[in-house]
Amino acid sequence: MGLGLLLAFCASVCMGTATVLQAMGARMGPGSPVRAMCRWPFIAGVAVDTLGFLAELVALRSVPLFLVEAAVASSLAVTAIVASRVLHIRLRRAEWGAVVAVCLGLALLVVAAGREGSGDGDATLSWAVLGGSVGLALVGWAVGARARIRRNRAAVLGGLAGLSFGLVAVAARLLPEFTVPGVLAEPAVYAVILSGIAGYLMLIEAVQAGSVTAATGAMVIGETVWPAMFGVIWLGDDTRHGLAPVAVAGFAVAIVGALALARFGEAEQDYA
Repeated sequence: MGLGLLLAFCASVCMGTATVLQAMGARMGPGSPVRAMCRWPFIAGVAVDTLGFLAELVALRSVPLFLVEAAVASSLAVTAIVASRVLHIRLRRAEWGAVVAVCLGLALLVVAAGREGSGDGDATLSWAVLGGSVGLALVGWAVGARARIRRNRAAVLGGLAGLSFGLVAVAARLLPEFTVPGVLAEPAVYAVILSGIAGYLMLIEAVQAGSVTAATGAMVIGETVWPAMFGVIWLGDDTRHGLAPVAVAGFAVAIVGALALARFGEAEQDYA
């Protein structure tokens, strides 16, 4: 479990730092988003973000879902701290308090978390997760295509993106031991790929459609709450004996802190 914890926190650091690198690329000069994506900080940010994603997938193999997903949400605290140093963004007192809350919540989770559950689902569940991935992608496409829908569009798309990212975490837990070419026959593999791509595209559209805070806040809730419950109920994730209330409190504090930092959830926003 020790290595899994380390990888979960590495994922948080990588994802949070990647957001700042992408912001640097977007702020280096005027131009289209395509031009920004060709600058070295943005490319480096994508590479670091990919490393974080891979670390998350490996961590999910040995650490309870509720701990990994809370750690991933805490990447917003990493973004806030790095942005305050690199981009010279001034954090408000409440935001520093939110950073402390995230750290405290994660510390409580580390103390209370038990081992990953022994449940790994079955073929039916894997196919259900893949079906859910397809369904969410279609719903996201339908919402995105309704350009006339303006009210709450950012929050809706952000929430759908969060649900897709949550499916990535669940599908990763359902993966069997990796063998080639056997892994290519596993529906959970395709659920990871489809949900990851669909979630990323929906998040981009969400922050373009409206409030970054609304989109990111909805994403954080969508990608953390239901996977955590799924891990406990379906996959057997547990806490140390007698420490379930501590784990619940830690999870809640970490997520509330992350929500308070939601404005740092998009790389290309104006941080001024």
